Amino acid sequence: MKTHQYEALIVGAGGAGLMAALYATKGGAKVAVISKLYPTRSHTGTAQGGIGAALGNLEEDSPLWHAYDTVKGGDYLADQNAVKVLTEEAIDAVIELEHMGLPFDRTDDGKISQRRFGGHTSNFGKAPVRRAAHAADRTGHMILQTLYQQCIKHNVTFFDEFHMVDLIRNGNTVVGVVALELGTGELHIFHSKATLFATGGWGRVWSVTSNAHSLTGDGAAVVYRRNVPLQDLEFYQIHPTGIYKMGILITEGVRGEGGVLINGRGERFMEKYAPNIKDLASRDVVSRSIYLEIRDGNGIKGKDYVYLDVTPATVNRYLAEAGETRRITEEDVEKKLPDILEFCRVYLGVDPVKEPMPIQPTAHYAMGGIPTNVDGAAVSDENWTVIPGLYAAGECACVSCHGANRLGTNSLVDLIVFGRRGGKAIAEYVKKADYVPLPASPEKEVTAEFERIRSSQGKTRPGELRQIMQKTMMADVGVFREEKGMKAALETLRELKHRYNTDIHIDDKGQKFNTDLVEAWELGCLLDLAELTTISALNRTESRGGHSREDYPKRDDENWLVHSLLTKPETEEVYAKGAQNPIVNCDKKVDMSLAETDERFKPKVRTY
Repeated sequence: MKTHQYEALIVGAGGAGLMAALYATKGGAKVAVISKLYPTRSHTGTAQGGIGAALGNLEEDSPLWHAYDTVKGGDYLADQNAVKVLTEEAIDAVIELEHMGLPFDRTDDGKISQRRFGGHTSNFGKAPVRRAAHAADRTGHMILQTLYQQCIKHNVTFFDEFHMVDLIRNGNTVVGVVALELGTGELHIFHSKATLFATGGWGRVWSVTSNAHSLTGDGAAVVYRRNVPLQDLEFYQIHPTGIYKMGILITEGVRGEGGVLINGRGERFMEKYAPNIKDLASRDVVSRSIYLEIRDGNGIKGKDYVYLDVTPATVNRYLAEAGETRRITEEDVEKKLPDILEFCRVYLGVDPVKEPMPIQPTAHYAMGGIPTNVDGAAVSDENWTVIPGLYAAGECACVSCHGANRLGTNSLVDLIVFGRRGGKAIAEYVKKADYVPLPASPEKEVTAEFERIRSSQGKTRPGELRQIMQKTMMADVGVFREEKGMKAALETLRELKHRYNTDIHIDDKGQKFNTDLVEAWELGCLLDLAELTTISALNRTESRGGHSREDYPKRDDENWLVHSLLTKPETEEVYAKGAQNPIVNCDKKVDMSLAETDERFKPKVRTY
């Protein structure tokens, strides 16, 4: 068993992980990045439309307006201290990316170009604003490439295709991780003073998702098993515009450029649901609107999809009706949305400059995750008690700057702002901390779990269980939820977990690049998160943001202006053979610090 020792470990090589690694290294720490993928394949690279910052390059803007939109978009569950940090530091962080060499699109006078995005407004909701800085529709890809180049420049050490499979704790302190080297099948021990998780989301819990096959929630599941709480899991964002049946994301930037949603009657239906901002309402509002149109029989040809139309003829007609002088051409669409056009032409046989795109909502983003403070330090309870040695940033973390529903572009802001803050905090922490000794045989439990999977002689392939889980979650814990359906889903999930623990088999018994084994282990993470999401959703008896209950359709600020914390009982096995029974704590109150001095940040009816 090979053991490595680094002052700081970064688990995950997307935008948050690379930013954290870069700043921890700049701060003098000896840093290693562990990633189950080659870094430039990380999911940050799929983010398309832009990164939000109140640069004001095309029209007046301010961080306070951005904060207002974020708090309102999050349905007043976002911690307002974190929102203030997010929106104020976004400007400097975006300019820093530009100075690192990120090739943003430019205005005629050479400034970073910006476009409209859903839920982003000027003057506290008065009108849409151009806030999304973009590099065509490849913004995330450009961020990922830029940060990786910077990490290489600063000699950050990378362990590529090392899959983190367990967290190591000694008492209350996190002292490292266990990782599987995919190329050899060997387990490695990584010993550290500080460990930051930036492992991304878990969209593969659902059947229609924008997430890559690799987004299986490993980081969240592993820390939960080691008695770290998870926060606000009931809030999972279903993005309104995924390619029909496939879920591949069609960026909100399409609507930012003027694209409109059309139902089977040929109507621009968002005028009914968000009369002021229409197609650029927040994502939860638009997703529910699409589902309601389909439920009312207004899908295209009676099927479960609608159209997203960015053809110049349609867009220019609606721009003229709105009194705008701006017009678009086919060349504009080709220049600003090249990847989207390619996706649709290749996967659908549809040319978006000439015909509308078939779309349906797709599971996209986890608002919940590992609870942290604004410096990325993981916390264990409602009193913000820091867990020594553990940090998190990006989608797997919940600093709660997104609340119950994330605004478009704010994920990329989250990555760079809180990844940077986490890296800085780690650099300071390791200067004062000592190495806490490793416990005896830290690889023992995960070794036993891999051997169980490898030697199991059951009748069921893991992929069969995965498919049932995904369909169950899409049907009963998706855009709309109610108690009866979620209770049935919970029974199904627990039966799937029982079968996973007793009746699976895999074909590949080898060591090297055994993806059969790894995907079976990942299924265990997905099942854990599916179950915990359902439990958390059942517990919250209100509708708020991405959590929409038909049996409790109203938001309940009197009882539910709180975060949900789920913790595994310490007596339960790491790899539980039966059902999970998490401790559910709803005593962590939402930070309302902006509202204390500004009435506009107090909860109110959320309309667009």
